[in-house]
Amino acid sequence: MSQQVAADQQQSGPKPLTDGTQSGGVLAGLWAVVVLPFVALLAAVPIAWGWGLGWADIAIAVVMYFLAGFGITIGFHRYLTHGSFKAQRWLRVALAVAGSMAIQGSPTQWVADHRRHHQYSDLEGDPHSPWRYGPTFWGLMKGLFHAHVGWLFHRELSNQKRFAPDLVADKDIRRVDSLFLPLIGVSVLLPAVAGGLVTWSWQGALSAFFWAGLVRIGLLHHTTWAINSICHVYGERPFEMRDGDRATNFWPLALLSMGESWHNLHHADPTSARHGVDKGQLDMSARLIWMFEKFGWVSQVRWPKAERLDAKRVK
Repeated sequence: MSQQVAADQQQSGPKPLTDGTQSGGVLAGLWAVVVLPFVALLAAVPIAWGWGLGWADIAIAVVMYFLAGFGITIGFHRYLTHGSFKAQRWLRVALAVAGSMAIQGSPTQWVADHRRHHQYSDLEGDPHSPWRYGPTFWGLMKGLFHAHVGWLFHRELSNQKRFAPDLVADKDIRRVDSLFLPLIGVSVLLPAVAGGLVTWSWQGALSAFFWAGLVRIGLLHHTTWAINSICHVYGERPFEMRDGDRATNFWPLALLSMGESWHNLHHADPTSARHGVDKGQLDMSARLIWMFEKFGWVSQVRWPKAERLDAKRVK
């Protein structure tokens, strides 16, 4: 263990960095959640060619993708992890529920892992750094796989009481945590129900289950995981970060990630509610937060300031 990690543990008292490994049941469920949507994603093109993709499937898939996606980008990430704004209680719970439907973990565990990532970004202690095995070609290839998905299968759970004590003490978030498994069922089966009702057929239900259920889950998973992997290796670094942190801006993912791929600015200024701060940088999550603010649903939004950004730009 590095001196930095040891020193941080000593300063934080008795709370360790991690809190044990995942149980066998969780690991088995993880394999199903990761592998089945990925297989569906790979099968999507030939199935579409032979079977067809209907407008109902597309509409349901888009709604479900952005519902769960904004739950992650706005709810789990910018709000619960970094406190980029204050939200009314009903919206706080709604964002936590929507993020849970992305099937990337319960709110408290997701936040604990991500706060740990920021504290030790690309250093020892980071749960998913692509630089874990060194800067050589094969080391980086192995590291990219680890950062993208491998870390999930060899995971030491980040200590929730150390990294997310505010959420551990929040009764509303604890309730959403306890409902994580039922919310997985809702996320997987709701598209089938919607497809069946729209088309009034079992074929419509099965088609929506495949496209708006499995394929949508797989696409959102790999988009989110690409922020951990690609956005710490490839792209631009216009803003200064602490030594060792290699977060980048990677524009091709801006639309699918709803603005999360402007990752360099995020690591330079983690509490900023907007990640795409320069001209032409699409950030749908920031725009939705702006709309929430106009409706009076959120307050104390930490919008980026020009002088702060100028001070952080690489000279």
